[in-house]
Amino acid sequence: MIFFPNAKINIGLNIVSKRADGYHNLETIFYPIPLTDVLEFITPKNIIAKTSMQLSGSSLGIPDSENICIKAYNMLAEHYALPNLQMYLHKIIPSGAGLGGGSSDAGFLLKHLNEYFKLNINEDKLIEYASKIGADCAFFIKNKAVFAGGIGNKFEELELNLKGYYILIVKPKFSINTAMAFKNINPTIPEISLKELIKQPIGKWKNMIKNDFEKPLFKAYPALADIKSDLYESGAEYASMSGSGSAMFGIYKTKPQVSKFEQYFNQIYLL
Repeated sequence: MIFFPNAKINIGLNIVSKRADGYHNLETIFYPIPLTDVLEFITPKNIIAKTSMQLSGSSLGIPDSENICIKAYNMLAEHYALPNLQMYLHKIIPSGAGLGGGSSDAGFLLKHLNEYFKLNINEDKLIEYASKIGADCAFFIKNKAVFAGGIGNKFEELELNLKGYYILIVKPKFSINTAMAFKNINPTIPEISLKELIKQPIGKWKNMIKNDFEKPLFKAYPALADIKSDLYESGAEYASMSGSGSAMFGIYKTKPQVSKFEQYFNQIYLL
């Protein structure tokens, strides 16, 4: 079975409080985008000793056996009768970018294992499993625009539709460690919730919707601030860091030019 786990962006990200378990409560808008990996699993004709993963495309810098998809498979295999599988992942979504690539791979795998092997796990239970794998993994079970609270796993559906807009994703060569990104964050409850701000026209988001990671990370990585400035100069209605970076994105009414971003990973999609 072959499928295409997609990336996400965060439209706004407020770190609200720190939890006793070390995680942070936040509020954000998750929105799926068409940038995808390629993931396949097969049930081999010959018996194999254990489930395996083979990776191609961009490197993750870890052994294939430590891939998050192995963790997702093992979680379900503890509770359901699953055969050992051979899995193949072609990695396109950049890692360490705030685009949720690994979480998407794991979330999509959970959904498709459930479907293919007729495990009859309901959506709420799949979300519970996904939440144990990663903070934003649960989003990819729903995989549609949501307001997210908690650690990013409590969802309220939104009437947010960006169809017809273009999105430009720009990622410099460096990645950002999520744990490091949180070190310089001072949690604050926002005066106005993102649920209200997102109702404003996109052209007004620039001065209203923010990502709390930008201020400290722009100091540590000035190139990110430059990219954001260039996104606006190239005509973006709204530009921001996604998650804890290092990917930046711009949302446009018309297809943008990418000449300023040729030195970076860049992709344009029609939403």
